[in-house]
Amino acid sequence: MTGDDLRINPSILAADFVNMQAELARIATADFVHVDVMDNHFVPNLTFGPQMVERIQATSPVPLDVHLMIIDPDRWAPGYAEIGAASVTFHLEAASDPVALARRLRQIGARAGVAVKPATPVDGLFDVLDEFDQILVMTVEPGFGGQSFMADQMPKLARLSDEARRRGSQVWLQVDGGIAESTIAQAAEAGADTFVAGSAVFGADDPGQAIAALRGVAAAHRH
Repeated sequence: MTGDDLRINPSILAADFVNMQAELARIATADFVHVDVMDNHFVPNLTFGPQMVERIQATSPVPLDVHLMIIDPDRWAPGYAEIGAASVTFHLEAASDPVALARRLRQIGARAGVAVKPATPVDGLFDVLDEFDQILVMTVEPGFGGQSFMADQMPKLARLSDEARRRGSQVWLQVDGGIAESTIAQAAEAGADTFVAGSAVFGADDPGQAIAALRGVAAAHRH
């Protein structure tokens, strides 16, 4: 698999919020910018809301990959699609009707994603893979940046990848948490094709170079 088949989505959770427009310009070679929306209820942290995301949307050189770590996404997720986010991912654990919500997001024009925490099994998603454009396997506990990569999530990711291949699904498999040059190979080998990286990109002197390096390592380890 070539680097063109992979996506590197830097997480602005690791960016300098005071200089957001300049920070976004630093990642112009990324595929998407990953925007973590936390409500201090689903996870014990608070980040952005719709107004801030709308401003990011207006200034970002790359499309938005919004990750909603919020309660009641059935109510709130469509609003992020309406803002113009290219991709909106909600948590399986928080949605009352994940398939209906995914269909609504697609209807508005966004890619529909569903995320699972480390303790959440993925078997229930197998029969509805094609209802989603992206499945996000969390490789840390959601809520905080800077956590260590959880390698024990790789078997779950590999099972999802095998099932998607068996069914001929085009769903993207994303990982988020602790992704850096030292860990991205494991995720790529397990089947991930979309990678969220925070400090590994924004903490680099040259984010563009860091994105290219991550893409190269992932491409070398994809089957």
